[in-house]
Amino acid sequence: MDRVLDDLITLLKLERIEDNIFRGASRDIGSPQVFGGQVLGQALSAAQHTVEGRVAHSLHAYFLRRGDMNAPIIYDVDRARDGGSFSNRRVVAIQHGRPILNLAASFQEPEEGLSHQADMPDVPAPDGLKDLTHLAADVLDKIPIKLRRFMTDDRPFEFRPVETLNFDEPTKLPPFKNVWIRTVDALSDETVLHQNLLAYVSDFELLATSTLPHALPFTRGIVILASLDHALWFHRAFRMDEWLLYSMESTNASGGRGYASGKFFTQDGTLVASTTQEGLIRVIDPSKVRKRSDPREQA
Repeated sequence: MDRVLDDLITLLKLERIEDNIFRGASRDIGSPQVFGGQVLGQALSAAQHTVEGRVAHSLHAYFLRRGDMNAPIIYDVDRARDGGSFSNRRVVAIQHGRPILNLAASFQEPEEGLSHQADMPDVPAPDGLKDLTHLAADVLDKIPIKLRRFMTDDRPFEFRPVETLNFDEPTKLPPFKNVWIRTVDALSDETVLHQNLLAYVSDFELLATSTLPHALPFTRGIVILASLDHALWFHRAFRMDEWLLYSMESTNASGGRGYASGKFFTQDGTLVASTTQEGLIRVIDPSKVRKRSDPREQA
């Protein structure tokens, strides 16, 4: 298996310390703090370790503080309820004695029921589209080092944007985008693994959709984005090693916050998951920002 993908899978499995307490490590992927999708995927994994015979169908999380990439994250699971068909778990992610994320997840015994879904957008197939890492060298030279690493380092996923990206000279665009996503190598059939990986990747690109109508200058390092909350629903079975279209749209930005939602479709148009997120968006004066400050701490 691809080395980077194998490392991510290991990262999401966690170390069990007690029946309901787990420990996870972190990786620096070029983001200014622990990537939110990592904490989301690990918190879901911790909850999954305490449930048998039921599959996650939804999760709701609040990001509370910046994660420290140099310290382990402790996940404390509360087995809130095990009913006849559903189980509920509450998870607190802790670093340095303080919570950095709260998550609630619901699990259900598989059953049949009514079925309908939204239509997939009419977009080009992934074949023939360029991966996100294939950016012109002259554009990369103008991107801050951290963002450059985020864009070009080896990653466990392929990202093939449908719409044209312009980091150097942004223009005002409609608040939607579509990206084809899959892992860089084949995976096992474990449902929990595919769900954890989708939770992880669902935090990529989503909040930034709210910035598209505003042509923000990301290459200047003066735009701060911070996830505040994140919700995810699993509708149908899927595989992360097969192409999924991540279709995102922002219906609102106000009060220093942006709101966006996303849908994941298979290539044949099956809707497999939906997500929503709100986050903080600030354009700042670099001279007035505390080093490594967390905008959520200032809010």
